[in-house]
Amino acid sequence: MALIKVAGTGDVRVEAMRLADAFKCRIMDAGLDHFTFELTGSSKKLDDFIDLMRPLGLVEVSRTGVATIRRGKDVI
Repeated sequence: MALIKVAGTGDVRVEAMRLADAFKCRIMDAGLDHFTFELTGSSKKLDDFIDLMRPLGLVEVSRTGVATIRRGKDVI
């Protein structure tokens, strides 16, 4: 999971929203000149989205590590 903050206006804002929709991001915060997106998925998916956001005004990224738990009573 990652939280990705992007700042921009005009066409940059539109492109960031289009890509966020394509990656199925959740909008956590939005203003006239910024977004904070939540994205879940594989490390590659997160890396790909972050790379696409760099030229669009990437401001900040916060990522979690691998988080998993086995179903049932067994442990990993």
